[in-house]
Amino acid sequence: MPISVVTGGAGFLGSHLCDRLIAEGHSVICIDNLITGSVENIAHLGGHPQFKFIHYDVTNYLFVDGPVDFIFHFASPASPIDYLKLPIQTLKVGSLGTHKALGLAKAKNARFLLASTSEVYGDPLVHPQAESYWGNVNPVGPRGVYDEAKRFAEAMTMAYHRYHKLDTRVARIFNTYGERMRIDDGRAIPAFMSQALRNQEVTVFGDGKQTRSVCYVSDLIEGIYRLMMSDHAAPMNLGNPEEISVEQLAREIIELTGSKSQVVYRPLPEDDPKIRQPDISSARDVLKWQPKVPREEGLRRTMEYFRKKLGIR
Repeated sequence: MPISVVTGGAGFLGSHLCDRLIAEGHSVICIDNLITGSVENIAHLGGHPQFKFIHYDVTNYLFVDGPVDFIFHFASPASPIDYLKLPIQTLKVGSLGTHKALGLAKAKNARFLLASTSEVYGDPLVHPQAESYWGNVNPVGPRGVYDEAKRFAEAMTMAYHRYHKLDTRVARIFNTYGERMRIDDGRAIPAFMSQALRNQEVTVFGDGKQTRSVCYVSDLIEGIYRLMMSDHAAPMNLGNPEEISVEQLAREIIELTGSKSQVVYRPLPEDDPKIRQPDISSARDVLKWQPKVPREEGLRRTMEYFRKKLGIR
Protein backbone atom coordinates (compact mmCIF):
# COMPACT_ATOMS: atom_id res chain seq x y z
CA MET A 1 0.00 0.00 0.00
CA PRO A 2 1.53 3.37 -1.03
CA ILE A 3 2.03 5.83 1.84
CA SER A 4 1.25 9.49 1.15
CA VAL A 5 1.83 12.54 3.32
CA VAL A 6 -0.49 15.52 2.73
CA THR A 7 0.55 18.76 4.40
CA GLY A 8 -2.40 21.10 4.81
CA GLY A 9 -4.57 18.00 4.59
CA ALA A 10 -7.40 19.47 6.70
CA GLY A 11 -7.88 22.36 4.27
CA PHE A 12 -10.36 22.68 1.41
CA LEU A 13 -8.22 21.06 -1.30
CA GLY A 14 -6.11 18.97 1.05
CA SER A 15 -9.09 17.15 2.54
CA HIS A 16 -10.50 16.29 -0.89
CA LEU A 17 -7.05 15.02 -1.85
CA CYS A 18 -6.95 12.80 1.26
CA ASP A 19 -10.31 11.31 0.21
CA ARG A 20 -9.03 10.62 -3.31
CA LEU A 21 -5.78 9.02 -2.13
CA ILE A 22 -7.64 6.71 0.28
CA ALA A 23 -10.00 5.75 -2.56
CA GLU A 24 -6.91 4.90 -4.64
CA GLY A 25 -5.65 2.57 -1.90
CA HIS A 26 -3.08 4.87 -0.29
CA SER A 27 -2.39 5.09 3.42
CA VAL A 28 -2.58 8.82 4.21
CA ILE A 29 -0.76 10.85 6.85
CA CYS A 30 -2.44 14.26 7.08
CA ILE A 31 -0.42 17.06 8.71
CA ASP A 32 -2.08 20.39 9.51
CA ASN A 33 -1.72 23.09 12.18
CA LEU A 34 -5.39 24.07 11.60
CA ILE A 35 -4.53 27.75 11.18
CA THR A 36 -6.92 27.87 8.20
CA GLY A 37 -7.85 24.17 7.91
CA SER A 38 -10.58 22.49 9.93
CA VAL A 39 -10.98 19.13 11.66
CA GLU A 40 -14.54 19.20 10.31
CA ASN A 41 -13.14 18.65 6.79
CA ILE A 42 -11.56 15.34 7.80
CA ALA A 43 -13.96 14.24 10.59
CA HIS A 44 -15.46 11.59 8.29
CA LEU A 45 -12.01 9.97 8.05
CA GLY A 46 -11.60 9.65 11.83
CA GLY A 47 -10.89 6.03 12.74
CA HIS A 48 -10.28 5.03 9.11
CA PRO A 49 -7.51 2.40 9.03
CA GLN A 50 -5.78 4.16 6.10
CA PHE A 51 -5.83 7.63 7.69
CA LYS A 52 -3.75 9.32 10.36
CA PHE A 53 -3.94 12.97 11.42
CA ILE A 54 -1.01 14.86 12.95
CA HIS A 55 -1.67 18.34 14.39
CA TYR A 56 1.61 20.05 13.57
CA ASP A 57 3.19 23.15 12.00
CA VAL A 58 5.31 22.07 9.01
CA THR A 59 7.55 25.13 9.29
CA ASN A 60 9.19 23.25 12.19
CA TYR A 61 11.41 20.19 11.84
CA LEU A 62 9.36 17.58 10.00
CA PHE A 63 9.67 13.90 10.87
CA VAL A 64 7.45 10.98 9.91
CA ASP A 65 8.14 7.47 11.14
CA GLY A 66 8.51 4.70 8.57
CA PRO A 67 8.54 4.76 4.76
CA VAL A 68 6.84 7.45 2.65
CA ASP A 69 6.19 7.18 -1.10
CA PHE A 70 4.51 10.49 -1.94
CA ILE A 71 4.43 13.96 -0.36
CA PHE A 72 1.78 16.48 -1.39
CA HIS A 73 2.71 19.92 0.00
CA PHE A 74 -0.60 21.82 0.28
CA ALA A 75 0.03 23.68 3.55
CA SER A 76 -0.56 27.42 3.17
CA PRO A 77 -3.19 30.07 3.69
CA ALA A 78 -4.72 30.36 0.20
CA SER A 79 -7.32 33.11 0.17
CA PRO A 80 -6.64 36.87 0.23
CA ILE A 81 -8.47 37.32 3.53
CA ASP A 82 -6.18 34.68 5.11
CA TYR A 83 -2.82 35.70 3.73
CA LEU A 84 -3.49 39.40 4.36
CA LYS A 85 -4.31 38.51 7.98
CA LEU A 86 -1.44 36.01 8.28
CA PRO A 87 1.37 37.51 6.15
CA ILE A 88 4.32 36.15 8.14
CA GLN A 89 2.85 32.66 8.47
CA THR A 90 2.16 32.63 4.72
CA LEU A 91 5.76 33.52 3.91
CA LYS A 92 7.07 31.00 6.44
CA VAL A 93 5.04 28.05 5.15
CA GLY A 94 6.02 28.87 1.55
CA SER A 95 9.70 29.05 2.44
CA LEU A 96 10.50 27.13 5.64
CA GLY A 97 7.55 24.76 5.24
CA THR A 98 8.51 23.90 1.66
CA HIS A 99 12.13 23.39 2.73
CA LYS A 100 11.09 21.02 5.53
CA ALA A 101 8.70 19.08 3.27
CA LEU A 102 11.38 18.75 0.59
CA GLY A 103 13.85 17.59 3.26
CA LEU A 104 11.40 14.88 4.30
CA ALA A 105 10.99 13.83 0.65
CA LYS A 106 14.78 13.62 0.27
CA ALA A 107 15.17 11.60 3.49
CA LYS A 108 12.42 9.16 2.45
CA ASN A 109 13.28 9.13 -1.27
CA ALA A 110 9.64 10.09 -1.86
CA ARG A 111 8.10 11.80 -4.87
CA PHE A 112 7.12 15.40 -4.03
CA LEU A 113 4.32 17.58 -5.41
CA LEU A 114 4.10 21.30 -4.66
CA ALA A 115 0.68 22.94 -4.68
CA SER A 116 1.62 26.21 -6.35
CA THR A 117 -0.83 28.76 -7.72
CA SER A 118 -1.84 30.89 -10.68
CA GLU A 119 -0.85 33.83 -8.43
CA VAL A 120 2.77 33.26 -9.50
CA TYR A 121 1.67 35.04 -12.69
CA GLY A 122 0.56 38.10 -10.66
CA ASP A 123 -1.51 40.60 -12.67
CA PRO A 124 -0.61 39.02 -16.01
CA LEU A 125 0.38 40.88 -19.16
CA VAL A 126 0.03 37.67 -21.21
CA HIS A 127 -3.36 36.08 -21.86
CA PRO A 128 -4.10 33.21 -21.44
CA GLN A 129 -1.28 32.27 -19.08
CA ALA A 130 1.03 29.45 -20.19
CA GLU A 131 3.69 27.86 -17.97
CA SER A 132 6.40 29.64 -19.98
CA TYR A 133 5.18 33.06 -18.72
CA TRP A 134 7.32 34.45 -15.86
CA GLY A 135 4.64 36.70 -14.41
CA ASN A 136 4.03 40.31 -13.40
CA VAL A 137 4.18 40.38 -9.61
CA ASN A 138 4.51 43.25 -7.15
CA PRO A 139 6.86 41.77 -4.52
CA VAL A 140 6.21 44.51 -1.95
CA GLY A 141 2.43 44.86 -2.34
CA PRO A 142 0.00 43.29 0.15
CA ARG A 143 -0.54 40.22 -2.08
CA GLY A 144 3.22 39.75 -2.47
CA VAL A 145 3.37 37.64 0.70
CA TYR A 146 1.43 34.86 -1.08
CA ASP A 147 2.70 35.39 -4.63
CA GLU A 148 6.37 35.47 -3.63
CA ALA A 149 6.01 32.64 -1.09
CA LYS A 150 4.78 30.39 -3.89
CA ARG A 151 7.37 31.65 -6.38
CA PHE A 152 10.07 30.90 -3.82
CA ALA A 153 8.52 27.48 -3.16
CA GLU A 154 8.70 26.69 -6.88
CA ALA A 155 12.36 27.80 -7.02
CA MET A 156 13.18 25.66 -3.95
CA THR A 157 11.40 22.65 -5.43
CA MET A 158 13.26 22.94 -8.72
CA ALA A 159 16.57 23.40 -6.85
CA TYR A 160 15.97 20.11 -5.01
CA HIS A 161 15.03 18.51 -8.32
CA ARG A 162 18.22 19.67 -10.04
CA TYR A 163 20.72 19.51 -7.18
CA HIS A 164 19.48 16.51 -5.17
CA LYS A 165 17.85 14.72 -8.16
CA LEU A 166 14.60 14.64 -6.18
CA ASP A 167 11.53 13.46 -8.11
CA THR A 168 9.30 16.57 -8.02
CA ARG A 169 6.08 17.96 -9.50
CA VAL A 170 4.75 21.55 -9.49
CA ALA A 171 1.01 22.17 -9.91
CA ARG A 172 -0.01 25.77 -10.68
CA ILE A 173 -3.58 25.70 -9.39
CA PHE A 174 -6.10 28.19 -10.76
CA ASN A 175 -9.31 29.23 -8.95
CA THR A 176 -11.03 26.14 -7.57
CA TYR A 177 -14.36 25.89 -5.77
CA GLY A 178 -16.63 23.31 -4.18
CA GLU A 179 -17.73 21.76 -0.91
CA ARG A 180 -15.65 22.48 2.22
CA MET A 181 -14.73 26.03 1.21
CA ARG A 182 -15.06 28.31 4.21
CA ILE A 183 -18.02 30.68 4.07
CA ASP A 184 -15.84 33.56 5.28
CA ASP A 185 -12.68 32.84 3.27
CA GLY A 186 -13.10 36.00 1.19
CA ARG A 187 -13.02 34.38 -2.24
CA ALA A 188 -15.65 35.26 -4.82
CA ILE A 189 -17.77 32.11 -4.89
CA PRO A 190 -18.18 31.62 -1.09
CA ALA A 191 -18.84 35.36 -0.69
CA PHE A 192 -21.40 35.53 -3.52
CA MET A 193 -23.02 32.25 -2.45
CA SER A 194 -23.45 33.17 1.22
CA GLN A 195 -24.67 36.69 0.40
CA ALA A 196 -27.17 35.42 -2.19
CA LEU A 197 -28.51 32.66 0.06
CA ARG A 198 -29.11 35.26 2.79
CA ASN A 199 -30.69 37.71 0.29
CA GLN A 200 -27.99 40.25 1.13
CA GLU A 201 -26.29 42.62 -1.30
CA VAL A 202 -23.79 40.71 -3.45
CA THR A 203 -20.49 42.59 -3.33
CA VAL A 204 -18.47 42.84 -6.54
CA PHE A 205 -15.10 44.59 -6.40
CA GLY A 206 -14.16 47.02 -9.16
CA ASP A 207 -16.44 47.18 -12.21
CA GLY A 208 -16.85 43.40 -12.24
CA LYS A 209 -15.29 43.11 -15.70
CA GLN A 210 -12.16 41.40 -14.33
CA THR A 211 -12.16 37.71 -15.24
CA ARG A 212 -11.61 34.42 -13.43
CA SER A 213 -11.57 30.81 -14.56
CA VAL A 214 -13.19 28.55 -11.97
CA CYS A 215 -12.64 24.80 -11.70
CA TYR A 216 -14.77 22.39 -9.68
CA VAL A 217 -12.82 20.61 -6.96
CA SER A 218 -13.23 17.01 -8.20
CA ASP A 219 -11.76 18.00 -11.59
CA LEU A 220 -8.80 19.72 -9.93
CA ILE A 221 -8.05 16.74 -7.65
CA GLU A 222 -8.15 14.43 -10.69
CA GLY A 223 -5.52 16.64 -12.32
CA ILE A 224 -3.37 16.68 -9.18
CA TYR A 225 -3.46 12.89 -8.91
CA ARG A 226 -2.59 12.41 -12.58
CA LEU A 227 0.27 14.91 -12.33
CA MET A 228 1.80 13.14 -9.33
CA MET A 229 1.61 9.80 -11.14
CA SER A 230 3.09 11.24 -14.35
CA ASP A 231 6.75 11.81 -15.29
CA HIS A 232 6.33 15.58 -15.74
CA ALA A 233 8.74 17.60 -13.57
CA ALA A 234 8.17 21.10 -15.02
CA PRO A 235 5.41 23.35 -13.60
CA MET A 236 1.95 22.57 -14.95
CA ASN A 237 -1.22 24.66 -15.02
CA LEU A 238 -4.33 22.99 -13.63
CA GLY A 239 -7.61 24.85 -13.91
CA ASN A 240 -10.65 25.45 -16.06
CA PRO A 241 -9.87 27.51 -19.20
CA GLU A 242 -13.48 28.73 -19.45
CA GLU A 243 -13.19 32.43 -18.60
CA ILE A 244 -16.00 34.39 -16.90
CA SER A 245 -16.28 37.94 -15.59
CA VAL A 246 -16.71 38.35 -11.85
CA GLU A 247 -19.95 40.25 -12.47
CA GLN A 248 -21.38 37.44 -14.60
CA LEU A 249 -20.39 34.89 -11.95
CA ALA A 250 -22.24 36.92 -9.30
CA ARG A 251 -25.37 37.11 -11.46
CA GLU A 252 -25.26 33.37 -12.21
CA ILE A 253 -25.12 32.61 -8.47
CA ILE A 254 -28.00 35.00 -7.71
CA GLU A 255 -30.09 33.26 -10.39
CA LEU A 256 -29.11 29.76 -9.25
CA THR A 257 -30.04 30.46 -5.62
CA GLY A 258 -33.30 32.19 -6.55
CA SER A 259 -32.11 35.13 -4.48
CA LYS A 260 -33.59 38.63 -4.24
CA SER A 261 -30.06 40.04 -3.87
CA GLN A 262 -28.80 43.01 -5.85
CA VAL A 263 -25.20 43.43 -7.05
CA VAL A 264 -23.30 46.32 -5.46
CA TYR A 265 -19.84 47.54 -6.43
CA ARG A 266 -16.91 48.29 -4.12
CA PRO A 267 -13.36 49.56 -4.83
CA LEU A 268 -10.96 47.00 -6.29
CA PRO A 269 -8.29 45.78 -3.80
CA GLU A 270 -4.66 46.65 -4.52
CA ASP A 271 -2.91 44.41 -7.12
CA ASP A 272 -6.10 42.43 -7.78
CA PRO A 273 -5.55 40.58 -11.11
CA LYS A 274 -7.62 41.91 -14.05
CA ILE A 275 -7.54 38.66 -16.00
CA ARG A 276 -7.02 35.02 -15.14
CA GLN A 277 -7.24 32.14 -17.62
CA PRO A 278 -5.02 29.05 -17.77
CA ASP A 279 -3.52 27.63 -20.91
CA ILE A 280 -3.92 23.90 -20.13
CA SER A 281 -2.37 22.57 -23.35
CA SER A 282 0.34 20.83 -21.33
CA ALA A 283 -2.17 19.08 -19.02
CA ARG A 284 -4.25 18.00 -22.02
CA ASP A 285 -1.21 16.61 -23.84
CA VAL A 286 0.71 15.03 -20.96
CA LEU A 287 -2.03 14.02 -18.50
CA LYS A 288 -4.95 13.62 -20.97
CA TRP A 289 -6.79 15.81 -18.47
CA GLN A 290 -9.33 18.59 -18.75
CA PRO A 291 -12.22 19.71 -16.53
CA LYS A 292 -15.49 17.80 -17.02
CA VAL A 293 -17.96 19.26 -14.49
CA PRO A 294 -20.01 22.12 -16.05
CA ARG A 295 -20.01 25.34 -14.03
CA GLU A 296 -23.78 25.20 -13.43
CA GLU A 297 -23.49 21.69 -11.99
CA GLY A 298 -20.48 22.53 -9.82
CA LEU A 299 -22.14 25.68 -8.49
CA ARG A 300 -25.32 23.72 -7.71
CA ARG A 301 -23.37 21.16 -5.65
CA THR A 302 -21.53 23.96 -3.87
CA MET A 303 -24.80 25.79 -3.19
CA GLU A 304 -26.30 22.71 -1.51
CA TYR A 305 -23.24 22.51 0.75
CA PHE A 306 -23.54 26.18 1.72
CA ARG A 307 -27.27 25.84 2.32
CA LYS A 308 -26.55 23.16 4.92
CA LYS A 309 -23.69 25.16 6.46
CA LEU A 310 -25.90 28.23 6.78
CA GLY A 311 -28.94 26.25 7.93
CA ILE A 312 -31.01 27.51 5.00
CA ARG A 313 -33.59 25.23 3.38
